[in-house]
Amino acid sequence: MKLVIIESPFKREALKKYLGQGYEVFATKGHIRDLPQKSFGIDIKNNFEPKYEIVPDKYELIKELKSKAEKAEEVLIATDPDREGEAISWHVANVLGFDKDKTCRIEFNEISKKAVTNALTCPRKIDLKLVDAQQARRVLDRLVGYKVSPIICKKIAPKLSAGRVQSVALKLVVEREVEIEKFVPEEFWTVTAALKKGASTIKATLATKNKKKYVPKNKEEIDNLMNDIAGKDFVVESIKKSKTKSHAPAPFTTSTMQQDALNKLGMSLARTTSAAQQLYEGVDIKGEGRIALITYIRTDSVRVSTDAQNACREFIKNKYGQEYVPAKPNIYHTKESAQDAHEAIRPITMDISPELAKETLSSDNYKLYKLIYERFLASQMVEAEYASVAVNFDCNGYGFKLNGKTMEFPGYTTVYKEFVEEENKEGMAGKIPRLDENEVLECDKILPEQKFTKPPVRYTEASLVKAMEEKGIGRPATYAATITILQTRKYTEKEGKYLKPTELGRKITAYLDKFFACVINVKFTAYMEGRLDDIAEKDEDWHSVVASFWNGFAHLLARADASSVTMKEPPKETDIICEKCGHKMLIRNGRYGEFLACSNFPKCKNTRQLSEEPKEVGFCPECGANMIQRKSKKGKTYYSCSHYPECQFMSWDIPTGKLCPKCNAYLIKKGKKILCSNHECDYTEQND
Repeated sequence: MKLVIIESPFKREALKKYLGQGYEVFATKGHIRDLPQKSFGIDIKNNFEPKYEIVPDKYELIKELKSKAEKAEEVLIATDPDREGEAISWHVANVLGFDKDKTCRIEFNEISKKAVTNALTCPRKIDLKLVDAQQARRVLDRLVGYKVSPIICKKIAPKLSAGRVQSVALKLVVEREVEIEKFVPEEFWTVTAALKKGASTIKATLATKNKKKYVPKNKEEIDNLMNDIAGKDFVVESIKKSKTKSHAPAPFTTSTMQQDALNKLGMSLARTTSAAQQLYEGVDIKGEGRIALITYIRTDSVRVSTDAQNACREFIKNKYGQEYVPAKPNIYHTKESAQDAHEAIRPITMDISPELAKETLSSDNYKLYKLIYERFLASQMVEAEYASVAVNFDCNGYGFKLNGKTMEFPGYTTVYKEFVEEENKEGMAGKIPRLDENEVLECDKILPEQKFTKPPVRYTEASLVKAMEEKGIGRPATYAATITILQTRKYTEKEGKYLKPTELGRKITAYLDKFFACVINVKFTAYMEGRLDDIAEKDEDWHSVVASFWNGFAHLLARADASSVTMKEPPKETDIICEKCGHKMLIRNGRYGEFLACSNFPKCKNTRQLSEEPKEVGFCPECGANMIQRKSKKGKTYYSCSHYPECQFMSWDIPTGKLCPKCNAYLIKKGKKILCSNHECDYTEQND
């Protein structure tokens, strides 16, 4: 029996269909060894060596894995085909005691018969360059996260975090908000002329004045224009006809898939990521069982295999006709900064259409599969063709223009239309009546409209992903997680579909700008991504890359930590009196949120949970006073005497103030019953 080790147990069933007899599949369920969860785990003095440990809940799993590996005639590690997957393979190999030269690593970009069979025939060594690049990323992220986070906790508020990529993404959101706030609207006017041509009315818009581009800035200019053209002829000055073409978009990368899913389907990053993962790992399809539908989902490449391309072209010919197939295959070029380790995201086979799969797919899975399927199909189709006409009119020195566009051949738009933001759409007339140069048209009316320039638009999840990709921040696997953490930590919030920084998010960005601006910025973060690529592709020593970062970063840490600059909120005074010393209580912010603390600190160290009003429940069995419901620092409810500190009675249950007739212990309320607080006493009565 041969053992194939994968990450996700959800892949197992789909993979076993293609492995056949003689193979057993074992899932690690993600990482089995990693940096420690509760400590730094980087030995800075020892060349930044990471201190890996077994993930706490994986001891039994590793025991089972070792047992199976010992019995197997061959062990093949088939974790995900990216740097993190390579690192997981390396950890698995280390746990199993494999030699670094052992040919135990296989990878496939899709879970299909051909891909799996090919992978089995060519196992390789674990690529230590990829492992080192991933190690360097983890070490860099930990250096920033574990060293900066405690400082902002001390200088701003408890329980905050900073991150090498996370904080730069937050900075983008904050800077966009500042741009919006500083934006000063400027007045401008548009002018539309409704012109009569027989029974038709066509609309031309003001473009020039005396052959120069012209946009009226105020009402005075509009009044002058209206006087200048009143009663004047509109003469057709020129007509330009042309054929235009629109090329099909490239197949999806991770980021373009996330953007289109939000823009077209309204699916959040979290929903898109979840659906894509399921489609990649395997879903149930009627008549097929559990199979994978799409290729690997974390990619920045637009490249596709020749086999997939040829199969798609054949499918297009059979379904739509030869005229929809380009003479030469459409080739798309991946940008230089991309890792280009995998193909673009595409369907594994064109034979399983979205309609065929719809019956057994969830709503999100169906919608996303349809989007991926149609985008790939369109990417291999011919261009859309249009007949365009541009007409220029002259009216007493003012130039008006009219653009018309009609579809002549739909091409790829038969199956896929690109999304265009509403504010970026350019008005286009459809088919227009026949016009001749020097023809004079009657003006029915002039329609001036006052407008104001608009501020930049806030980021959506999709447009922030796009910005991160364009600026070289993060990688396909990190976009969704980065943006999600900003929202879960309440550094950003959603206003409709748009992301807006919270006051806390702005404060963190302001502090980081003051002390870490040369590290936590777009340019430097993109540079470090390039350095990580150098480790993977140019055999750079990862220790040197990390050391060069640390040498400057350590100085910034020391300066920030020593500075007296703080952005902490001052404590708020209340009218609540400290029951221990009589001074006023203050609202302070602590590790577990806001709490009350005596203003007479350090002489009085009394603290208590912040609540709207102390709730009186039950009676003290020792002095008869009311009991007060309180919460411990860990949030657990308890009850204490309102005469504290004179009476220090407390209980985890509500005392009735009465004693047990059987054993003389105090009685407590438990739902609809009154019980004895002495657990050895069985006295009980009904609670009315």
